[in-house]
Amino acid sequence: MPPPRPHPLARAPLVDRLDGFLATCWERGWTQPVPLNPEGLLERGGKGLDRADEASGRSDEDVADFRLRLEQLCQSIADDAALNSLGETFAYGLITRAIQQRLALGAIWRERPEFLATQIADPVIVVGQMRSGTTRIHRLLAADPAHSATRFCDSWHPVPETPDFRPLRGGFKLFMARRLDPWIDALHPFGATRADEELGWLASALDHSAYEAQWRIPSYVAFSEARDPAPIYREFDRLLRTDAAQRGNAGLPRILKVPQFTEDLAALLKQFPGARLVVSRRSSEETLRSSVSLVANQMVIQSDTVDLDWIEQEWTRKIALRQTRMEDALAGFSGKIAFLDFEGLNEDWRGEIARTYAALDLDLTPQALKAMEAAQRKAEHSTHLEHAKAYLNFKQ
Repeated sequence: MPPPRPHPLARAPLVDRLDGFLATCWERGWTQPVPLNPEGLLERGGKGLDRADEASGRSDEDVADFRLRLEQLCQSIADDAALNSLGETFAYGLITRAIQQRLALGAIWRERPEFLATQIADPVIVVGQMRSGTTRIHRLLAADPAHSATRFCDSWHPVPETPDFRPLRGGFKLFMARRLDPWIDALHPFGATRADEELGWLASALDHSAYEAQWRIPSYVAFSEARDPAPIYREFDRLLRTDAAQRGNAGLPRILKVPQFTEDLAALLKQFPGARLVVSRRSSEETLRSSVSLVANQMVIQSDTVDLDWIEQEWTRKIALRQTRMEDALAGFSGKIAFLDFEGLNEDWRGEIARTYAALDLDLTPQALKAMEAAQRKAEHSTHLEHAKAYLNFKQ
């Protein structure tokens, strides 16, 4: 069980110790501060790799989109984020890793172009606001052996490996994350090889969703929200085909889920026109309260000047924007769709799942139900249940 979380801006003592250690190292010249400019990040991220592979498998438009996003993101970090030393180190690590992955994937696509031609089954896409039950829906559907799902370790380490050490990398990443943030599993239950959202794939293309939940970067968010996300989802498509080819499950419908899909649904459906949709619904008040709790938890690790009122205002805006964009996209969608209510899932998950399968014209087999029951039992004993208790206590 996680320790008590008395306030949305509580953070583990280890965060302050590490932040102080890094600041001291930089002040005394023991080590150099990390570079957070495009040139420095490209140099560090591209070390030992062929920079020409940035274009391998990608169009000129997609290469230019990444470069422009990198410039805008670095500028917003410098102008807006007010990161502490630990936050700057995290930012450096996340962005250089995105660059490394981009070049390494380009090298693979140059050598194995057939990965990009992998024929995949039409996916099932879970769409809904952050904190609206999308993870629960996603994992129930992913438990069905007739479907496939993306592992956490593959989302954040998308470069194929032989032998595959990504579960070890993902496990170590989670071990460190839990030390720095003892409430992380209460916010979102993790596992290195567990079915998880493809947030890492969006982050690797510098979509704003992974970064806006960690840093206060309004200028980058505004830039990205106003920009056509098509290059992001073309990269997403390449990653999905590559992952399916390596794992040998291209013939199974992939259950995809990232809350950012709600905002970008029109572009996502253009990329996957044969997709089936499952739309999660939950009251706006509960969604907002839980979203603020999650974002505050992430931001306070990397900045010492987090404004809780600003987070609430920003995520009120974000929820409204995502809802509007989702409704606009759904108005023009003529494919299979199911709507799933958060409370209905709590009251009778089997009934809601049966109704969902019927709406999507999918076969709900006894094997699928048995696997879902195991996933449901796991969820019922998850520390995730502690999060609702915690943010209700914040109000008192």
